[in-house]
Amino acid sequence: MTRFRALGAMLAGVVLAATAGPASAAPPPGRPPALQAVVDCSGIADGTARLACYDAAVAAMTKAEAAGDLVAIDRAQRRAVRRQAFGFSLPTLAIFDKGEKTEELNRFEDTLASATRNADGKWIVRLQSGAVWRQIDDNELSVDPRPGSKVLIRRFSLGSYMLDVDGQPGFRAHRDE
Repeated sequence: MTRFRALGAMLAGVVLAATAGPASAAPPPGRPPALQAVVDCSGIADGTARLACYDAAVAAMTKAEAAGDLVAIDRAQRRAVRRQAFGFSLPTLAIFDKGEKTEELNRFEDTLASATRNADGKWIVRLQSGAVWRQIDDNELSVDPRPGSKVLIRRFSLGSYMLDVDGQPGFRAHRDE
């Protein structure tokens, strides 16, 4: 009976972990007030009033940006932030996902800078981007990774990632740095 109870508890834990997913990501915030003020001006029918509204709103937006209260970034800058943060569980970065394809959000490609084994014989991989990944399973690579190898990291089950080196079957990994 104790064995069944332990098995039931383990199964309940697996189901809970599988259905919980990552920390509940809050929806991306709406437009900042300084930007919304500019957008609101477009609804004014009278040209003179609309221009006055734009002038005031743009002046307020410029002031907010200079004070650091408003930061504007383009798609390339957003992608750079997402690449740097790939593998970290940071649900507040959801604002950087807007307009991106799901497959782009769930995979990351880079080049291997170095690979060493720790005391347990598991791989520690440093990428050219500076990210450091640690092997968390017992899978073996058929060919040892070497500097210059192409690395593909994909989101995997239960919050882990699969790290493939030069197209060979890879190993589960966790990002350390």
